[in-house]
Amino acid sequence: MRRCFVVLVMLSLGMSSPPSATRAQQRADRITGPIDDRFRSVLQGHLHPLAQPNLDQGRVDPHLILPRVAMVFRRTDAQQASLDAFLQEQQDPSSRNYQLWLTPKEFADRFGPSIADLNQIVSWLQSQGFNIDEVARSRSWIAFSGTAEQVESAFHTEIHHYVVDGALHYAPAKEPSVPSAFGDVVLGLRSLDDFRWRPRLKTRRAHFTSSITGNHFLTPDDIWTIYGIRSLYSTGIDGTGQKIAVMGQTDILISDIRAFRTNAGLPGSDPTVIVVPGSPDPGIVSDDLSEADLDLEWAGAIAPGAQIIYVNSAGGAFDSLLYSIDENIAPVLSISYGSCEATFSLLERNLLVSIGQQANAQGMTIVAPSGDSGATDCDGQYANRQLATLGLTVDIPASLPYVTAVGGTTFYDVGNYWSNSNDQTNGSALSYIPEVPWNDTLVFRQSGLWAGGGGSSLFFSKPPWQQGPGVPSDGARDVPDIALSASMHVPYLICSAGSCVNGFRASDSTLFTVSGSSVGAPIFAGIVALINQRMGAPQGNVNPGLYQLAASVPDAFHDIATGGNWMPCQTGTTDCQRGGFVGYMSGRGYDLATGLGSVDAFKIVNAWASLSR
Repeated sequence: MRRCFVVLVMLSLGMSSPPSATRAQQRADRITGPIDDRFRSVLQGHLHPLAQPNLDQGRVDPHLILPRVAMVFRRTDAQQASLDAFLQEQQDPSSRNYQLWLTPKEFADRFGPSIADLNQIVSWLQSQGFNIDEVARSRSWIAFSGTAEQVESAFHTEIHHYVVDGALHYAPAKEPSVPSAFGDVVLGLRSLDDFRWRPRLKTRRAHFTSSITGNHFLTPDDIWTIYGIRSLYSTGIDGTGQKIAVMGQTDILISDIRAFRTNAGLPGSDPTVIVVPGSPDPGIVSDDLSEADLDLEWAGAIAPGAQIIYVNSAGGAFDSLLYSIDENIAPVLSISYGSCEATFSLLERNLLVSIGQQANAQGMTIVAPSGDSGATDCDGQYANRQLATLGLTVDIPASLPYVTAVGGTTFYDVGNYWSNSNDQTNGSALSYIPEVPWNDTLVFRQSGLWAGGGGSSLFFSKPPWQQGPGVPSDGARDVPDIALSASMHVPYLICSAGSCVNGFRASDSTLFTVSGSSVGAPIFAGIVALINQRMGAPQGNVNPGLYQLAASVPDAFHDIATGGNWMPCQTGTTDCQRGGFVGYMSGRGYDLATGLGSVDAFKIVNAWASLSR
């Protein structure tokens, strides 16, 4: 009972606003009658696309605990119109709202439900036997936990088991409903299923003997040289005073992060680890550990002076993202998880739009990978697939207009681009190296579908800032926005699961190497932290600025004009062209293989100030 009391007291304290604010909240009340469970409103969009009837294994154990289910609230039409306009004004230097970032409480007061409505819904949830885990500071959602039996009873649904790709999951078999008294206040219920986003990386154990194998491996020192980052450090721009939050769904070994920073010549700095309140500790999840290590190590490598925060949840990286936005935990968020658009329910897409807008309104930048299966993102769900069959698709959250999507490139390093020996921090790159679109499947005959994600969203319309030479006139949000090296041709080094025993080497003299668009996300998140330091303030959604700079300072980007992200496809399947390939060519300006191209960080950071003039 004490927890219930605390929640209600907090909400009651929130009502001690100035009289005018209190009256505004009272006028905004949308629950105007008694809550009567006999009258229900169905909430559409909760049936997961992967939970198909032919995979149904029947109802779950009624005592199964569903942790941190989130009831997400719908904005009124007037609130949504106001928020849409406000987001544009925040990016307009001529507006009085330019870079006027909101706190979560300010967001709640402008775009959340009234406190009275929130109190009534909290009381109703408690009356159904649920434990309240958290009430969002933005008043955008309430997290609660209960048994499957309680969920089924309260929301008039059924929770079933499904076997998908050999794994047992649970998901609703019937759309849930809520009392009609607050039906128009609720957008939906998050976490009625346990499908999780997947990491976007590929790992390999390799021998670090380039004089024998002819291979090269990327250390932070190399990336500082190739993408113009080193020159920023000499001007004092190294991320000092900045914060980057990495989204995760596994515990980590701090010793791995320390080993990486030592081997890369970085100053010692442990990440701050936060487990989402109310979430069980996920423990070490082997499939996710290397992703977490990669993100933490490389975000910190690009902004070595920044504080790196690791937000961890057993509920998955999405729950980590939801919590980070509501807590306004850092101006830059890096998330290297995602899935193809077709695997997202209507609710999940709407929820991502809602929290993406909140993040941007609070001045937060979200960076995500564009996917690793070329223009056929949905085929990437199947690890051993050799031919695409599901057509042109892109990845969420990268396809959200509120997220910066990072695609992949391959270094075309024919020529004198590498030193014959490594420097003291294991770097050997001599300069920028020309790039082509990442396509290990076609260029290096790699088994499977491995190329930089790119294409047009099926669900999100083209934002007004996405324009310029090469941008398709398709009315759709196009990805990626930029691209960075992602190929296993020249992979990145990390330390993971105790792999770094002798420098970057493991006990068997191999190295832990990774590739994929996952790597570009934390690297660009680090670059955004450098922009924020240079500007002295968070920049929010950086996409408008990137497209403006592509027009005004084109040499801040390395345009990639040859190659493509085509994938081999099964003849006769969706979008498969004559010749058995599906995808896009790169070209001058923007393209659907590499976006605006890769970046010269020194030029971008120093040109950013011109955007406010």
